[in-house]
Amino acid sequence: MQSLACDSLPSSGTRAAAASSPRLRSPLSNTAAAAARPPPPVSAEERVERAWAHWRRLGSPKMVVAPMVDNSELPFRMLCRRYGATAAYTPMLHSRIFSENEKHRAMEFTTCKEDRPLFVQFCANDPDILLQAAKIVEPYCDYVDINFGCPQRIARRGYYGAFLMDNLPLVKSLVQNLSANLHVPVSCKIRIFPRLEDTLAYAKMLEEAGASLVAVHGRTRDEKDGKKFRADWDAIKAVKDALRIPVLANGNIRHLDDVKDCLEHTGADGVLSAETLLENPALFAGFRTKEWKENGDEDEASGLDQADLVIEYLKLCEQYPVPWRMVRSHVHKMLGDWFRVHPQVREELNAQSKLTFEWLHDMVKRLKDLGGGIPLYRNNNALQTTSNGLAASNA
Repeated sequence: MQSLACDSLPSSGTRAAAASSPRLRSPLSNTAAAAARPPPPVSAEERVERAWAHWRRLGSPKMVVAPMVDNSELPFRMLCRRYGATAAYTPMLHSRIFSENEKHRAMEFTTCKEDRPLFVQFCANDPDILLQAAKIVEPYCDYVDINFGCPQRIARRGYYGAFLMDNLPLVKSLVQNLSANLHVPVSCKIRIFPRLEDTLAYAKMLEEAGASLVAVHGRTRDEKDGKKFRADWDAIKAVKDALRIPVLANGNIRHLDDVKDCLEHTGADGVLSAETLLENPALFAGFRTKEWKENGDEDEASGLDQADLVIEYLKLCEQYPVPWRMVRSHVHKMLGDWFRVHPQVREELNAQSKLTFEWLHDMVKRLKDLGGGIPLYRNNNALQTTSNGLAASNA
């Protein structure tokens, strides 16, 4: 497998988090990739066999960092991998901007040889533009993923994500064009329809069009608030039962017990977590935020300070620079409990028009000196049970 070539790019204030940034080396001029011949057509049976063979070669990863706009970038992916994540998605990338703008590519997509297995996700509504973008990242990932799940207003305005559920012929053509012309498998992340039969027909269409994996967010397009609407695991199970390719489950993964429960309930081949990971990047290692602390089953000696996680993250950002807006967002999420105790420190952070690592390290030190942060706790019983279950499922 190839790794991403790294060049040095000059820093420009808030543009990047350090003086150099990993980037693709002249992606659109990669004539070798452009000249690569498409894979030969195969039967439906062979496509299914290839889908499973590829998934198993990757180790059948069970705990996956979901795609999050501006929040599943390389340093955060690497932090989550340190704490149990076995695969990860990039943030959603806009296929047209990505294919046209080299500066955008250099800022928004970075990876390294340890950043595998990796799904690179694009939003798109034009099969040819999507293919052009996918060809650029093909050597650096394990799946090219199409976002059919974004329910936000920006997706409505741009006509992508979950709003393509109203145009299934276009959805089918996006998948078919990638599947016929890439050597890396195609995956799709979807939301469910209000009617189960529509969801199943949708998922089967994706499989027939050439998708090698489907990740199912168990909420409809209108159910945007994950705290208000619980994901429908029964619908995910129905999709898993209906398809012959790997299926991932997305929704209701708040701690490690939920991983075990979701895999058992849905029969899915893995789970994705998004929002909870932003507060607790150590979720997949068995650590819980305070609201999930249960009397009697937590190990008091295994507390993990979220401020220390922030320090780890900042060091990864120094190693793998990303735009400062991403760094700022993660610091806010991971230090949420601390900021509720010391809102004046949060106000100081908000007042910084330009950030530096020196200032951020000093801020974290001041928070720790002030005290009041509640550490993450590890539920050792759940960790043992879930680890045994994952080991058995991988056997």
